[in-house]
Amino acid sequence: MNKFARLMRDSGPARFFVPVGIILIVFAIILFSLNTGKYVETAGKITSVTEGAYDEEQNQQQYDLTVAYTVNGKDYTGTFNGLTGTFKTGDAIKVFYNPEDPAKITNAKMGSLIPIIMIAVGVLAIVFGLMKTIKAFKKSKELDATNPTADFDGFKRGSGVTEYYFRWDGNSLKPGYLIEDADRKPLFEGKMLKNTLVGARTFEFTNHVTGEVKEHDVGHTVTQTYNNSFLGAKSWFKFDGENIWDLLHERGLRMNASMFSKFPNMCYDVSKDGVPFAQFESTSMYVHEDEEAEHTIKVPVGRMYYRCWTVSNDFETLFLMMFATSETQQAMVE
Repeated sequence: MNKFARLMRDSGPARFFVPVGIILIVFAIILFSLNTGKYVETAGKITSVTEGAYDEEQNQQQYDLTVAYTVNGKDYTGTFNGLTGTFKTGDAIKVFYNPEDPAKITNAKMGSLIPIIMIAVGVLAIVFGLMKTIKAFKKSKELDATNPTADFDGFKRGSGVTEYYFRWDGNSLKPGYLIEDADRKPLFEGKMLKNTLVGARTFEFTNHVTGEVKEHDVGHTVTQTYNNSFLGAKSWFKFDGENIWDLLHERGLRMNASMFSKFPNMCYDVSKDGVPFAQFESTSMYVHEDEEAEHTIKVPVGRMYYRCWTVSNDFETLFLMMFATSETQQAMVE
């Protein structure tokens, strides 16, 4: 499942930009077939004016015109439909005709510039999509080579593994996330000091085990959605100016998700330098088992509540991984 998810995610640029590029090129070819740049201008005369449809958007009445014109001594009659303006029978009007078939006319010429621009944009879209996809696959392959998949079989029941709880705390003047133990003792907190509509938010990270307090700038979540297909999106945000997933990768962290563990809960395996580091899974807002039983709420409520099992006491790294997953709504693999 993870390989399929990564394939869908990493191929997202190509699955979006390549079809868009092809569509632009096809439309440009169609416009080339309608090219009127070689049409010749001649004087025509309006022989009849008929009211057409009313343009609600422009708040204008449209008119259908019948026009008469002469080419090489031969008289022709044609029609212009959907014109706006003031027209009267007998008025002169410009007529552009096809020199190879004078019966084909238009009231305005269209050159080849627009189709050429569309082809150029279409080619750029295809090249961009392919390059982004190649880059994504290359990065994914490099990450796998530097950090092999760890074996998490029986991890939760292993020696030295402790269960913790990650949850959203919005009931204070500084809303944010926290990790707490089974006795509900806070171990690590990330509280929001400043929220903004534009620009980075400011979070205060407090390690209650070491007493260390740091402030961090957290850029708003940016979601690149290349289409609406399943697993076709990738999310990220900047943490102190750096892409959050690049920062975690630099720390040797890799995350794999399984959709089969406890459906509909999402379960994640986190390794550090190729060694099992933690497992966490989404849960209801009542992350402690006694709370779940008391409130009888078992259904996952989103991306802000997790149960976690780890062999590490590096709560900052543990917090940052779940914080990143929560903030980016990450569902698959990183």
